Amino acid sequence: MESLKGEKQMNVNKITCASTDKNAAWDNINWSKAEVYVKRLQMRIVKAQKEGKYSKVKSLQWLLTTSFYAKALAVKRVTSNKGKRTSGVDGVLWNTSKSKFEAIRQMKRKGYTAKPAKRTYIQKANSTKKRPLGIPTMSDRAMQTLYKFALEPIAETTGDYNSYGFRPERCTQDAIEQCFNCLSRKCSAQWVLEGDIKGCFDNFSHQWIMEHIPMDKIILQKFLKSGYVEAKNLFPTELGAPQGSPCSPVISNLVLDGIEGLLSDKFKSKHKVNFIRYADDFIVTGITKELLEEEVKPIIEKYLQARGLELSQSKTLITHINDGFDFLGCNIRKYKDKLLIKPSKNNIEKFLLNIREAIRNNRASKQEDLIRQLNPKIIGWCNYHRFNVSKKSFSYIDNQIWNSLYKWAIRRHPRKGVRWIVNKYFHFHRNRNWSFSCDTNTGYIELKHAADTKIKRFTKVASKKNPFDENDLSYFVKRSKNKVRKDVPSTLPLITEIESVV
Repeated sequence: MESLKGEKQMNVNKITCASTDKNAAWDNINWSKAEVYVKRLQMRIVKAQKEGKYSKVKSLQWLLTTSFYAKALAVKRVTSNKGKRTSGVDGVLWNTSKSKFEAIRQMKRKGYTAKPAKRTYIQKANSTKKRPLGIPTMSDRAMQTLYKFALEPIAETTGDYNSYGFRPERCTQDAIEQCFNCLSRKCSAQWVLEGDIKGCFDNFSHQWIMEHIPMDKIILQKFLKSGYVEAKNLFPTELGAPQGSPCSPVISNLVLDGIEGLLSDKFKSKHKVNFIRYADDFIVTGITKELLEEEVKPIIEKYLQARGLELSQSKTLITHINDGFDFLGCNIRKYKDKLLIKPSKNNIEKFLLNIREAIRNNRASKQEDLIRQLNPKIIGWCNYHRFNVSKKSFSYIDNQIWNSLYKWAIRRHPRKGVRWIVNKYFHFHRNRNWSFSCDTNTGYIELKHAADTKIKRFTKVASKKNPFDENDLSYFVKRSKNKVRKDVPSTLPLITEIESVV
């Protein structure tokens, strides 16, 4: 307890020095030290949570949310992500070092009031409907990120083992690989319950959240009751957690965590019941359709009802594995007792629609500009599916893109012959004919071919490992060294620093 008080006093001294020192500036903050300091506190929260010392957990959370380093990191997160140029209802942006450093000093619990979010709408995948998105102000985003630092270690400690959405060191491919583990054997379950929660983020019970989420209740209530502005009108928020807020994904996981434990206690190792969730989408495996319909589904419905949620009847289906089902952009199906995971037809068509739209919008652009716009899209989609059975899909994608580019080239030169058009836009490059490529001031550039992507087996994260647990640090260090997802920046240097401090 004395060491805890000492750290509290050290925190106060840091804030005081930062506030009074005239030479203190945003650019002089030691970010490596800040990351290590915050990570250490998060690991101490996990240790106290596992030991059942909940009063110490609260003390450490307070220490973290009042620390200068945590506040600085929170401001850095909201000013370096994709939404850094999008303001809230107050129109304020932190785009200078001075404004960012001033924001750290203004982040105080006392007197804090959350402003309403700016409501906008985004298109839902594979649907004509739109999803509401709330854009908080920069100050609210920073405060939510700050309290997320203190809440996330608890969510990782108490969360379902096979929940993979909105969690550090976990991704969609982990969930897909877990599907393979549960369904690939000849003796695996043959039936799958595809679950979808109706309006998940919009219908969370505020009463349940206030009673069960281990977070500062005053701040939590201000986050939940901040309301939103749409068409210059203010609307209250009586239910849900606004999509677009940094803290909402962690809260949603805490609300939904527990289903896997219920099913495990009820069925144990019998009936081959396995639960896999990503955000509000989940699947449950079982040996019979009746088991999933009459026993598993009622348990889940009752669990969700207590939290103000319900299953979407139109999207919640029970499917045989030989018929296959779509999950996270992939089609999972058995062909003669062999499980294959391929890109789903809907996902392929959505990607091609995006590519064709980009080509159509660049009718008057240079070939070089079009290639530079298409390449990141192709690489990103292929990197997502490179761990699955995707070779045929990649070849099909290449064929469809080539057809669209050929039509694009012909439309640009209606008075030219086919031979002239082909010689201008398609060349022999790297032992390949008909390569859509051109010479530029910076060198030769060509359109990426999806079929060139190498298929690799994904290494799934161990379900019980916690990135905030000091006992699991060595595992994540090793995983970072052997990282197969090269498109994701490695966190190895930070983890190694923390390991050396601990």
